[in-house]
Amino acid sequence: MSQAMEFKIIEAESTFLHPRTGFEPESVRFEVRIDPLTGRTGHYSHFGAIKPQRLDLEHYKRPEVMGFCPFCLDKRDKVTPKFTTHIYPEGRPSLGEAMLIPNLFPYDIYSGVVIMADGHVLSLEQLNRKILQDAFTLGIGFLKKIKTLSPSIPYHLMTWNYMPPSGGGLVHPHQQYFATACPGNQFIDELRASEGFYRAHGKDYWSALIDGERDAGKRYAGNVGASHWLIPFVCLGILGDVMCIFPDVYSIEDFQDRHIDDLVGGLCRVFEYYRTEGIMSFNASLLFGPEGQRYFPCHLRISARTFLNMRDFAPDLNFFQAILGEPVCVTMPEDLCKDVGKFF
Repeated sequence: MSQAMEFKIIEAESTFLHPRTGFEPESVRFEVRIDPLTGRTGHYSHFGAIKPQRLDLEHYKRPEVMGFCPFCLDKRDKVTPKFTTHIYPEGRPSLGEAMLIPNLFPYDIYSGVVIMADGHVLSLEQLNRKILQDAFTLGIGFLKKIKTLSPSIPYHLMTWNYMPPSGGGLVHPHQQYFATACPGNQFIDELRASEGFYRAHGKDYWSALIDGERDAGKRYAGNVGASHWLIPFVCLGILGDVMCIFPDVYSIEDFQDRHIDDLVGGLCRVFEYYRTEGIMSFNASLLFGPEGQRYFPCHLRISARTFLNMRDFAPDLNFFQAILGEPVCVTMPEDLCKDVGKFF
């Protein structure tokens, strides 16, 4: 592992009189980890107490639950917006089942939504290579077009909320693509820290991370072509994250069809792991840094989501994440890597 990286863990335990053991003293451990890049912390606790909750996908297909879905085939042409002709003369470009439309609630000047498929509800198994390939190809093409139209906008993103409780407004599978000068605090923290690492050590943090984690063998799951898949030392999601790094891609212009192939191939493996674990919801982002730099490569982070229970539909986000900005994770990255790595 690179001497420039410090993987710091603060271990502690809390002792109390447990009612299930006749109020005998019992100690429960927890960890606080410090991200080696940004210095931000994450709590690891509640080990084994939170399990993924399975969703009844048929429930979301019922007419009374579906309600009005603008992405469904019988409504799409009438109610979704079109791009202005200087962006897409055809208004709504498509590829296979995927269709690209402007976002009615834009995140920035250029903000698009890729409707990924015709079906209103798709299981992870139904999110096959063809559907993923077409969606990413259409969305990446949009980001490249934006780069041509407005080269001064520095950052390009794909974001994806899949099924409740991910926070998506519609269960119909879709992704958001947009360019912005304000990509979010996590993005900016990583970007600035990556530049600082590069200036201090003369090398790219992310490439050094790949080499170090692969050698250590604790959190490196495997590679698919040019993509490297690993578990972050500090995860943002309660059930842990999987990260994919493309060390040869630094801006949107570098991302080619072969990278889409590798991304889709890796995601199919992650989805296979999700299916075995009963995980049915996630958030994902694919981030591209500004043109001209060599310290912040493209990377994807995917975080599994779940309800805490199906009685109250309690979400997996609480005061830690919502108010304190502190991630909480209930699975150790090293254990998660053992499980995910089987699919790579």
